[in-house]
Amino acid sequence: MALSLRLHNLLSTTSRPKLSSNATLTPPNPSLSLLSSSTLPHLPLRTSHSLTIKAASSSSPTVAEPKGIKINLVPTKPIEGQKTGTSGLRKKVKLFKQENYLANWIQALFDSLPPEDYKDGLLVLGGDGRYFNREAAQIIIKIAAGNGVGKILVGKEGILSTPAVSAVIRKRKANGGFIMSASHNPGGPDYDWGIKFNYSSGQPAPESITDKIYGNTLSISEIKIADIADVDLSSVGVVNYGNFTVEVIDPVSDYLELMENVFDFQLIKNLLKLDFRFLFDAMHAVTGAYAKPIFVDKLGASLDSISNGVPLEDFGHGHPDPNLTYAKDLVDILYSKNGPDFGAASDGDGDRNMILGKGFFVTPSDSVAIIAANAQEAIPYFRSGPKGLARSMPTSGALDRVAEKLKLPFFEVPTGWKFFGNLMDAGKLSICGEESFGTGSDHIREKDGIWAVLAWLSIIAYRNKDKKPGEKLVSVADVVKEHWATYGRNFFSRYDYEECASEGANKMINHLRELISGSKPGEKFGNYALKFADDFTYTDPVDGSVASKQGVRFVFTDGSRIIYRLSGTGSAGATIRIYIEQYEPDVSKHDEDAQVALKPLIDLALSVSKLKEFTGREKPTVIT
Repeated sequence: MALSLRLHNLLSTTSRPKLSSNATLTPPNPSLSLLSSSTLPHLPLRTSHSLTIKAASSSSPTVAEPKGIKINLVPTKPIEGQKTGTSGLRKKVKLFKQENYLANWIQALFDSLPPEDYKDGLLVLGGDGRYFNREAAQIIIKIAAGNGVGKILVGKEGILSTPAVSAVIRKRKANGGFIMSASHNPGGPDYDWGIKFNYSSGQPAPESITDKIYGNTLSISEIKIADIADVDLSSVGVVNYGNFTVEVIDPVSDYLELMENVFDFQLIKNLLKLDFRFLFDAMHAVTGAYAKPIFVDKLGASLDSISNGVPLEDFGHGHPDPNLTYAKDLVDILYSKNGPDFGAASDGDGDRNMILGKGFFVTPSDSVAIIAANAQEAIPYFRSGPKGLARSMPTSGALDRVAEKLKLPFFEVPTGWKFFGNLMDAGKLSICGEESFGTGSDHIREKDGIWAVLAWLSIIAYRNKDKKPGEKLVSVADVVKEHWATYGRNFFSRYDYEECASEGANKMINHLRELISGSKPGEKFGNYALKFADDFTYTDPVDGSVASKQGVRFVFTDGSRIIYRLSGTGSAGATIRIYIEQYEPDVSKHDEDAQVALKPLIDLALSVSKLKEFTGREKPTVIT
């Protein structure tokens, strides 16, 4: 009992130091210097922790370390179910709050890395502001110190968007970084939390590391945790514990500096001075910390151009996923009679985006293709032209056609941003995207929601650079329809069936795998003739690694496609995603509603999969 109480006290907030310009912290005689103030609105601090790290046996050795801080070796036992998905470990908050759950995973990570990747090194820590992040940050900091990390940079209030973490890692030449986020999943005590690790290039850790982490969670026996006070994350500053340093940084400044180097901010400012109305919905998520400094303070947008701009731990009871279902308020405004000219939203951790024009939705597949087609003209970063283009396998072929016309290298990769990173580091890729509302470039190694919004504002600004106040502006719809006229339209839709019973979902996928094993070219599926069917396998052209079973594909002779995947981004059950695509070169048919144009394929997709039979689901949760 005494041991558990001592470890609980070690992690409690009763000794939380308050940073000030003349603060003195004891022990072990930490020093402090105050840095610039942050643009982030102050978020109230929690007064107590609900998380504890407890011993699994009756002893907990203490070892002396040359860093001048005391390290406790806390016995623990493996916990099942800590295998990472497409982008980190995501579970319900209640699971992460269980004894040693988070601590085991963090220690397993350090046990999986070569010592030179973190010993006396620099790491970054941030997250999307969701519930449990503050408690988790203290645990991560103390275990990092216990494993010999030299310094941690942590965003004020624990805030750093996923793109910003990647940017900070790259700018500060850090060894890597932790991202506390469940991305677009809901937040709060009854909802989701997540953690992932990014490497020194700023990209998510490869499967070779995440597989090691999982393996170590199955055999872990002790946690190394430093006996240090909690860090006050509400103030920007530096605190030292012996030779271990924590620096609380402004979460916006490094990222903003990068955006100013990528885009022509004056070009966008000129657009906003015209009769151009703009609305950005931060969905009470992490980009609320970035929206005002970038869109209002730097670009001159009015303050009422930002909606839901204060990050909240539960995202205002919303689902921070920027699509037509969960960002319906924004959609309704853009489709109203007097709606603005341009609308955009971003997700929980700031790496996804949705783009809207007045009464017009831009699919993510079209969005990345249009950005790529216009990048060299409109965005200074691409003045020499993109090096190459890439998309995830389920994303529509719209980007393929741009690559072909511009004579650029093109790559089709599995879902998961980590697959783009190798191509970028090898100098083969500049612009890429996923149909799941993720778009980005090699300015960092993550998808980037605000980057995509700035890219679209740059394209619209460039198209209107010679317009005078009062003149009719080239609209979002104009840009998209012009693109379709040049390249043809790829009608595209995705049906999501969230939190299906895993057993039924797996049976459905196994049924489809059996079907493709017996399928032959030319076989008829309704009115469609099969070109080929497979379970997508990807061989990385840089390192030769192979990723298999990445999605069941039915590709037909007219270019139409049906794809089935189980998503790895949920925290409970299984999410089935069905992707339907059909290419249409005829301009006279481009204005047809996608759901109408795709109905024969959608009906075929549901029939072939026997989804209702295996899952009992009548309707999708989300249609995009």
